[in-house]
Amino acid sequence: MDGEAQRSVSFRSNRRGERNNQSPYSKDSEGELFSPGRLPQDYPMKIVWKKGFIRLVLVAGILWMMLILIALLFHVWSCQSSVSFFSAICNKDSKVFTVLDTMGLVPKPQHRCPIPLANDPDKVVIPEGRTHDRLVKDLFFVMEDDQWNNRSQTAPLFGGQESWSQREKSFKLNSTMKVHCGFIRNSGAEMAPSDIKYVKKCRFVVASGIFDGYDVPHQPSNISLRSKKLFCFLMVLDEISLKFIKENVTIRDDGNGGKWVGIWRLVLLKHPPYDEPRRNGKIPKILLHRLFPQAQYSIWIDGKMELIVDPLLMLERYLWRGKHTFAIAQHKHHRSVYEEADANKRRKRYARPLIDLHMKIYRYEGMPSWRPGGKTISDVPEGAVIIREHTPMSNLFSCLWFNEVDLFTPRDQLSFGYVVYS
Repeated sequence: MDGEAQRSVSFRSNRRGERNNQSPYSKDSEGELFSPGRLPQDYPMKIVWKKGFIRLVLVAGILWMMLILIALLFHVWSCQSSVSFFSAICNKDSKVFTVLDTMGLVPKPQHRCPIPLANDPDKVVIPEGRTHDRLVKDLFFVMEDDQWNNRSQTAPLFGGQESWSQREKSFKLNSTMKVHCGFIRNSGAEMAPSDIKYVKKCRFVVASGIFDGYDVPHQPSNISLRSKKLFCFLMVLDEISLKFIKENVTIRDDGNGGKWVGIWRLVLLKHPPYDEPRRNGKIPKILLHRLFPQAQYSIWIDGKMELIVDPLLMLERYLWRGKHTFAIAQHKHHRSVYEEADANKRRKRYARPLIDLHMKIYRYEGMPSWRPGGKTISDVPEGAVIIREHTPMSNLFSCLWFNEVDLFTPRDQLSFGYVVYS
């Protein structure tokens, strides 16, 4: 019994020794003993600190992403808002808006009201003759730059050397008037002889323009066979844009000097008179009656837009139905030119000092800020589409509008209201 007890004790001792050998107790090279039961006193705090830091980073990242998402949603909402303050914050030219629009996150604006167009272009009755103006019957244009003829400058200015007294006189209506209206002789913006010959036959014109090579022509849709035969579709551009179009789409040459992209005939303006493509783009936009003097009716659409309505229906709806000679949409947010000027400065659309000087002169000349109940529903147009009958009065308005753009800033929305006011 005693022997068995000793073997049993010895066996348990050996087992205990083996367990001791398998325990995590060890000695380092300096002979110090470490064990799980004897950790540093600050070890739990380190664990808590590390876990807290990770959580803090995750929470901060989530909050930052939510903040960015809210900012993007606010940006999209401000662009769709009807409140002028918020709409002025929106910058549709920004890269952020472009990316969001490409991703389909920007809702497309809907028509605010149905447009009662006629149904069939073939049934539209075209008025005979021209509308007669009671105030202005004969309109002539200044063609020579006297200062250039005296060799006081190297080249004539496209808009001429209009004095302040001439500018003031041009706003006083008479039956016969002579005003500055661009196209001073030898000042640039010249068309090729083949284009000049072609546009002489154009009584009905749909015109657009591309400058500085930013786009290619967009083909109209829903155009009736009658309108295709009746209208000249003219795309005015500079040499940079012509080169860009040649590199990106197919241009058809008709053998008579005419270049075509689909339904559009390309009309090249050689020797652009201005250094700014935006200012050169105002020449066809405002002075269509000078580029195409035989045209009786014209529809201007910006190069970035696509015509999806038959042009005969547009003339019938906006001119002939109400016996008007000039139609342009009002700005969807702003009514006063001073409000529009502030929005242009916020969005950095043009140099702030020049806009300030522009508005300072208008205030000095007595132009009030627009108020509800005035003689016009708005002083600020949305100039992407302009529909005109080229009567002397309509042409005079276009000349005076262009003279303001030539004198001040190329932001034509700032000048339109002043011509209406004067």
